[in-house]
Order: sequence, then C-alpha cells, then structure tokens
Amino acid sequence: MKNMLVLFDTNIILDIMEKRLPFYNSSKSVLETCVSGNVTGYIALHSISNIYYILRKRYSAADRRQLLLDILDLLQVASADHESVRNALKRNDFPDFEDCLQDECAIQNHADYIITRNTDDFKNSNVPAVTPADFLREYCP
Repeated sequence: MKNMLVLFDTNIILDIMEKRLPFYNSSKSVLETCVSGNVTGYIALHSISNIYYILRKRYSAADRRQLLLDILDLLQVASADHESVRNALKRNDFPDFEDCLQDECAIQNHADYIITRNTDDFKNSNVPAVTPADFLREYCP
C-alpha cells in the first residue's frame, strides 16, 4: 500500500475519545494505521475546536486539552486557506457547512480519503469519503 493521506472527520475522533460503540473499534484501527507509517492522518483545524466544545460536559478543560494533544501526536492539522474557505461558502451542494469545510481541508492537504461514518453527508465531496470499516477492508489488507 502506498502512503495514503486521510482526513478524519470529527465524528471519528469523537468515536475514539468517547469509546462509542459500535464505531470505536474500526475507528481506532484506522487511527492506528497512522502509527504504522503507511497512512498519514490529518484532522481539520476546525475539528479541534468543535471537539473541545463537544466534550465540555464530560471532561475538564485540562483533560480536553490533553486528549487533543494526544491526537495531535498521531495526526497532522489540516487547514484551509482563504480561498478554500471562500469556495466552501460558495458551495451549496453540502447541506452541512462543516462537512463542506472538511472537504475543502481534504482538498487543500491532498488527502486521498475522508474517513467518516456519515458517507451520505459527503456524496458531493471532491475527496472520496469512506467509513472506517470500508477503509480497513479495502485499503489495509
């Protein structure tokens, strides 16, 4: 397998952090492929603030910071430049603007895939979206 670049959707990181079943195992396994060196993983810059906010009821600020620092030991931060954000704002083919930003970050950072469990949300994505289980089955024999 060539070194692939993947962008992790926010829900995948939350599945791992919160050990959400039945999604946890396959999501964690994809994250572990980033440790092997065969896959380079990214997380969108805006996902970090979203995760920090979403976990506020379950974790202290210090714990949330540490959880995100641990993720950043495994994943690179994907950003979008000014023009990519403008492109996202002009696109009306995504019902959820945050998903459109994920796609723009994936494009900007040359990702091969977006790893998400909500592939229907990415049907108009320029970067193919796959579930963790499908990624593991098809690209990590």
